Amino acid sequence: METLMEDEEEYSWREVKLPSLIPVVSEPELERETGERRRGRDVLVAIDHGPNSKHAFDWTLAHFCRLADTIHLVHAVSSVHNQVVYERTQELMEKLAVEAFQANLVRTVARIVEGDAGKVICREAERLKPAAVVMGTRGRSLIQSVLQGSVSEYCFHNCKSAPVIIVPGKEAGEESVL
Repeated sequence: METLMEDEEEYSWREVKLPSLIPVVSEPELERETGERRRGRDVLVAIDHGPNSKHAFDWTLAHFCRLADTIHLVHAVSSVHNQVVYERTQELMEKLAVEAFQANLVRTVARIVEGDAGKVICREAERLKPAAVVMGTRGRSLIQSVLQGSVSEYCFHNCKSAPVIIVPGKEAGEESVL
């Protein structure tokens, strides 16, 4: 676990050790590709244990990621010291990392960060400078989102370092992924 002081606010996180069964693949050498495309892009995907988060991850693999990209999985929690939450999140991130490698041959880096979800996602985007921040919706109605607030809405308005892509909820149907 790491802790930093940033703008008088403590910033704690834990890196997630992803499975070693994913082979280390050298970056592809493609003659016609530009340097940026050959290096790949960083894509930040905000995840939790809900179905809409998985739906956003699937959408990212199907529509956004390409060979040599790196997916940065970020999960915001109230405490990084809670071992049960860490272990469950690690299992989820391992499963997603294997799926990302099998589907698109993309590398995955995972991090569990302590704090308010919207602020955590924006802070991680500022740190990484990704090509995009991808997140799902909770599936609330417009009125509920306005009254109670929304993490995706917060990120859309406050994330200045990368475009925010908000993937429609799973109720939009599988057509949104395929």
